[in-house]
Amino acid sequence: MVKLLIGKKGAGKTKSMIDMANEKVEQSNGSVIFINKNQRLMYDLKYRIRVVCMEEFEHITNSDEYIGFLYGIISADHDIETVFIDSILKHADISEENIPEFIKRLDRISKKYNIEFIVSLSAEKEELKGVDFDQFETLN
Repeated sequence: MVKLLIGKKGAGKTKSMIDMANEKVEQSNGSVIFINKNQRLMYDLKYRIRVVCMEEFEHITNSDEYIGFLYGIISADHDIETVFIDSILKHADISEENIPEFIKRLDRISKKYNIEFIVSLSAEKEELKGVDFDQFETLN
C-alpha cells in the first residue's frame, strides 16, 4: 500500500513521518527504511531504522534510476515492511508532473513485495493532477 502525506512546506510532514517511523519500528518484525535528502534527521530516528540519505547517491537523477535504487534496497533486505520517503519532490527529477506515474510504480512494487510506502509531498492536493486519491490513502 502507498500512503501519502501531503501539504505545504512547513506543515509538519517530516515531523509526522519521523514519529510514524519511530512508532512503526517498535511494532515491526521486519525492517523499516527512511529515505531522506540528507543526514539531518538521522539522530531523530530510532537506531533500528535504516536511514538512506540521497545526497550520497547524487548520480540518481531520474525516476527510473530512483525506482531501480528502490529495487536494490529491496533485493538487499527481504524483510522490509515499511519504506518512508520524505519530500519526494526533492529527489532525482521527480516533480508534480510525473508524480502520478511514480506513485503507480511504487504501488506495483508495494503489492509485489508486500511493502508499505509512506511518501510525503510538499504540495497541495489540487496541484497533484493525475493522482487517483481514491487508490491511495492520504494521511492528512
